[in-house]
Amino acid sequence: MATTNTVSAAPEKLWGGGRSPFNVEYGKIMMWYFLMSDTFTFGAFLISYGTTRFATNAWPDPNKVFNTFPGLTGNNYPLLFVSLMTFILIISSVTMVLAVQAGHAMDKRKVVINLILTIIGGLAFLSCQAWEWTHLYHEGAWWGRNPFPNWNGTVASPNFTNFFFTITGFHGFHVFSGVIINIIMLIMTLSNVFERRGHYLMIEKAGLYWHFVDLVWVFVFTLFYLV
Repeated sequence: MATTNTVSAAPEKLWGGGRSPFNVEYGKIMMWYFLMSDTFTFGAFLISYGTTRFATNAWPDPNKVFNTFPGLTGNNYPLLFVSLMTFILIISSVTMVLAVQAGHAMDKRKVVINLILTIIGGLAFLSCQAWEWTHLYHEGAWWGRNPFPNWNGTVASPNFTNFFFTITGFHGFHVFSGVIINIIMLIMTLSNVFERRGHYLMIEKAGLYWHFVDLVWVFVFTLFYLV
């Protein structure tokens, strides 16, 4: 049977043994469904945060809350560390794209290299987040505790820290899950699983998840660190 460019010559599974709706591989459709449902969850968190944030007269200034950098003394580096975290995640997204492209070209070596780089990027991001959480904890911040005053000097409610640790923790769990998925993809690649199948569609599905995690971070970064 002839195939089109949007469906692999050796698709893993199609609807009813034939072509899938919209001529897209079944597993990719299921991944999109999952990402849509996950979008609703993140959306609920972020809308709840935004509603609370803008319904409150005063809020902690992120430039004064996130103003330290590991290894540097003083508190004169507003948003520098989180900018580094964002840069790391963006670079990992680029290497994930390269891994997917290498999979389309059936280039196992480049798939392995770029998956390793993506995994390193994910672990680096998680390490940065662990440092940030630890630092904030030592500052007295945690669920139910907010040591940071509002921008106008008034005492702040714990809503800021409650939302921060919940939403960034939820996102960090997704990054951790993505790292585990990419490690599994790396093991399967090294074991020639995809070579035997004749395609790297699983790498593309893992890439969709990783890009989703990166996209969500853009909204988290904007709402918590910039607004």
